[in-house]
Amino acid sequence: MSEIYEERRAQMFPKLDDAQLARIAPHAEKRPIRAGEILFEQGSTNPGMYVLLSGELEVVRPGLAGDDPIVVHTAGEFTGEASVLSGRRSLVRGRVRKDGEVLYLDPTALRRLVQGDSELSDIFMRAFILRRMGLLAHGQGDAVLIGSTHSAATLRLQEFFTRNGHPYTYLDVERDDTLQGLFDRFHVTAADVPVVICRGEIVLKNPSNEEVAECFGLNRVSNPAVMRDLVVVGAGPAGLAAAVYGASEGLDVLVLETIAPGGQAGTSSKIENYLGFPTGISGEALGARAFAQAEKFGADIAITRSAARFVCDGKRGYEVGLSDGSVVHARSIVIASGVQYRKLPLPELTRYEGVGVYYGATHLEAQRCGADETIVVGGANSAGQAAVFLSGGGRHVHMLVRGKGLAETMSKYLIQRLEENPNVTIRTQTEIVGLEGDGRLERVRWRGPDGAVETRPIKHVFVMTGAEPNTRWLNDCVALDAKGFVKTGTDLTPEDLETNWPLPRPPFLLETNRHGVFAVGDVRSGSLKRVASAVGEGSVCIGLVHRTLTE
Repeated sequence: MSEIYEERRAQMFPKLDDAQLARIAPHAEKRPIRAGEILFEQGSTNPGMYVLLSGELEVVRPGLAGDDPIVVHTAGEFTGEASVLSGRRSLVRGRVRKDGEVLYLDPTALRRLVQGDSELSDIFMRAFILRRMGLLAHGQGDAVLIGSTHSAATLRLQEFFTRNGHPYTYLDVERDDTLQGLFDRFHVTAADVPVVICRGEIVLKNPSNEEVAECFGLNRVSNPAVMRDLVVVGAGPAGLAAAVYGASEGLDVLVLETIAPGGQAGTSSKIENYLGFPTGISGEALGARAFAQAEKFGADIAITRSAARFVCDGKRGYEVGLSDGSVVHARSIVIASGVQYRKLPLPELTRYEGVGVYYGATHLEAQRCGADETIVVGGANSAGQAAVFLSGGGRHVHMLVRGKGLAETMSKYLIQRLEENPNVTIRTQTEIVGLEGDGRLERVRWRGPDGAVETRPIKHVFVMTGAEPNTRWLNDCVALDAKGFVKTGTDLTPEDLETNWPLPRPPFLLETNRHGVFAVGDVRSGSLKRVASAVGEGSVCIGLVHRTLTE
């Protein structure tokens, strides 16, 4: 058994005492088990949780080369990891080794128990999260990705699996000379890279994120025809906060997310000024924890189910049309669709995206950089955090800032850290004017404050400039400011309200010019572009949602 399981075994695989088992029993179904019986199979949906009263149960990961053993459960122990609360597909197989008896809890019963019993909630949630971390660390999942470091699509898929916390095994065609057997087995070639093998059965050649999510069960929307209390569009910090507080207060909540929990903040290597984390936390970790909280309280979260259109003149609540053509219905809406980095105005940009030009600075991108010099474009906190992260290990970072300085756009602690870092050079009033390379980025041209253009052999550029709101899907249903951000509360003018506002009261603080439609986080006009502010807005708006639902 690997070291990660040994180090934290007591928390990952705790043994319940008689009193705890007695509290579980009223929520569960008692079942006999027989040696050789499969209680749950890799890929099965809604596997629920099994608590062993007697007997033994082995958990294995079916792999391309046979079963990979993970753990053997005995009396007092329980099955499950992070996916069990959401009812998503099982990543592993559970097979009985010795006859015995179990308590079985389906996902609904388990969620009810987790919400109602504080002690058991702590035990289960800690174990589920640590078990998923172990699967991630060792690639013990149901996905195999065959790719290349020279492929932008490979990086996209790596990011998708990683940011969604889905364990996968990565095989690189440039580094692994044993792949021919897999190619022959699944009838693919190196020209098909990237290739995703789903549960050892389904082969996806250069799949879209939507196709991957569908195969691995990440984008399920239960009962799409049901009228939800609340639909949250976007699972960044603001949207996840709304989901956590809404679901915990009894609302039927559905969250729609295009890529992964965490939003733009999820691409940050480290957030150091978020309350309660004095040593900092990565955006990926923050998003994963918030995602687990939302699922704990019963929120449904669908990945790669993008909002494509907003229907605001329906007779029965609101409708959000999804990218796959389906429709969800809601009595109230929280717009938390966030922003995206503004792209460099260069005609050759798209040629190098994913093969030299990146929009996130995580360990995946850093691995591609090796010890090479890099460029970070931008002057806000996200750019500063990226520069600090990328400069680690002696790698030199050129920070290109279009303005005259950083004081107006970046936190003081980050400015000080950058200025004192010998591996960071801050170049103000400097912008990229050209990108060059054969198949991947090899050279960058920038123009400095004196107007002179300089060419450098730099192969990696991280773009974190400005922000464009993700509001195209709103179809003119709500009032926007001149830059496309959603107007709320006192920012709404009489003209904004004269045709669509039905009540004698003015809109609430975070409410748009549509009753029961709110905007929070970066997408909201005038919002402070900070993670803590987004979380605050997402949680505060739920109290306002409750008030509108009773009007």
